Amino acid sequence: MTSPADLMVDAFGRINEGSALVVDGLSPAELSQRVAPGANTIGWLVWHLMRVQDNHIADAAGSDEVWSSAGWYKRFGLPFSERATGYGHSRDDVDTVHVQAELLVGYAQAVTDVTLRYVEGLTDADLDRVVDDSWDPPVTLAVRLVSVIGDDLKHLGQAEYVRGLL
Repeated sequence: MTSPADLMVDAFGRINEGSALVVDGLSPAELSQRVAPGANTIGWLVWHLMRVQDNHIADAAGSDEVWSSAGWYKRFGLPFSERATGYGHSRDDVDTVHVQAELLVGYAQAVTDVTLRYVEGLTDADLDRVVDDSWDPPVTLAVRLVSVIGDDLKHLGQAEYVRGLL
């Protein structure tokens, strides 16, 4: 029987694979190209989905974000706060994300490695733990992880759509 942890390992693994595929072979200019005024770029979308995953997994696990602890913040050299995940970013903010595909893939792999180590050890009881009681009903770890997976898949689909238009 497949456990909930097995399903999450599979889902997060697919997000990582999809992130690598959507940026494969693209130049920094292509990763920064808007297909319509105000549309998000592939580079920003992949950066953002991995930042959110990194942030939420670190919070749930009680650990440091890979972004900061492994030096990805400095490698990317973006003009944002080290804590920025892309939430609330303006069109101008999106325009400042100019990156190499290899950098995005490296960060995605680092985040995925940490994510998989965390989720593969989760038990059913762990998934019932409340991680945010500011909502009604309170958010459990299971709900938070499914939310991250859903958000990541939406942004990955957006990036795939943009790539198809390039």
